[in-house]
Amino acid sequence: MRIRRAGIVIKPDDSRVFFRPFEFANRERVLKIIARVMTLPEVEVERRAQEVLREFADRHQRLRVFFLKRFEQLSGQLISDQHLSESRRLLLGACFTQEYSLEAAALFNPSMVLHPDQTDLPEGSARFVLSLRATGEGHVSSIVFRSGVIDRDARVTVNTPTRFVNAGEMLPNSSYEKRLFERKLLELGLLNELALRVLAVLDDTFTFDQLKTVLDRELRRTRSVIREQTDSARGILSLAQANYEIHFDPGQRLSERVIFPTSPAEVKGIEDARFVAFREEDGSTTYYATYTAYDGQVVLP
Repeated sequence: MRIRRAGIVIKPDDSRVFFRPFEFANRERVLKIIARVMTLPEVEVERRAQEVLREFADRHQRLRVFFLKRFEQLSGQLISDQHLSESRRLLLGACFTQEYSLEAAALFNPSMVLHPDQTDLPEGSARFVLSLRATGEGHVSSIVFRSGVIDRDARVTVNTPTRFVNAGEMLPNSSYEKRLFERKLLELGLLNELALRVLAVLDDTFTFDQLKTVLDRELRRTRSVIREQTDSARGILSLAQANYEIHFDPGQRLSERVIFPTSPAEVKGIEDARFVAFREEDGSTTYYATYTAYDGQVVLP
């Protein structure tokens, strides 16, 4: 077999940015920022809110929606339940939002799989999807995508991505199967005495809130202050939080989607996804991928 280099170089683009929550560990600082915004006159609030929207609108889609949703996440911190104007809600949401350049440091480790859409192609051509590891500010890694075509003469074309990026909407799993959860705990070395006591109380299907309630009760009952027990409890909750769904707008291009760290196990990065297409018996296709999650100390598959 003769191998010919295509000469294609996929370069990172630090101008591709998306918005994400800006979290403060210090609650006092959060309250101070909210208080400062609440004291601004309405005319000033309107001016500043419109300035933010104008400045960032050309780099982001649905920015107004994100700011308002971010405000709702903060609404429990408000000291008053008075009705706020949309401009004030937008400005408060903007104060707790950050812009993140996900390819600022590097773009590497590509992996290729056939695209689910093979329509409208010349004979002998195939459309593909590239998944890549993008490393951004703070050296946090995420998974991004490109698409392209290989023609009948083995010429490769990679499509230029748009300037927009979106992390989608994260939804926690509504329920967990105890059998699968127990098996995963065993694989991770977390199926200890505490975990067995907790699982014995839970139903065959349970929610995150039910898991946390039982876990807290078991810790209080034993009045354990042993670090091993608290570490085990943290590991059990982290496993539950690692199960979630991301929903993207179906009309959004693949290159505009990013799988960004969401769970505690991924907080320092998602690395090197490898996608494989599985053909189901009914003729449909499901894509599965393995990747490594890093929390700053432990790497998990």
